[in-house]
Amino acid sequence: MKLEHKKQKVVPLSRFFKRVLKYFYLTCILILLSLIIGVTGYCHFGGLELIDSFHMSSMILTGMGPVAEMKTEEAKIFSSFYALYSGVAFLSITAVFFAPIIHRLLHILHVDDE
Repeated sequence: MKLEHKKQKVVPLSRFFKRVLKYFYLTCILILLSLIIGVTGYCHFGGLELIDSFHMSSMILTGMGPVAEMKTEEAKIFSSFYALYSGVAFLSITAVFFAPIIHRLLHILHVDDE
């Protein structure tokens, strides 16, 4: 998904909204993949039920913190690495979502008036 160069004109609003929608879909896919990783790991390593694994993954991914105690070493290791991944993933996914909006704002501010 390529963005226009600062020397090009600002894209029309309709095209901008399509671009935002594409980036929104991409962020949804990234969130879904991150949740699948977490749910699978917490089910397998943590021995949690599916709904509890989803709850735990959602809370960790958004930075809210754990809701269940990990009892085995494997579960604690997975939980630690998932928490590290989640910290980076959440910030990156947020950046992907806001990229076209920030780009448009900066593009408008840098376009020379003719």
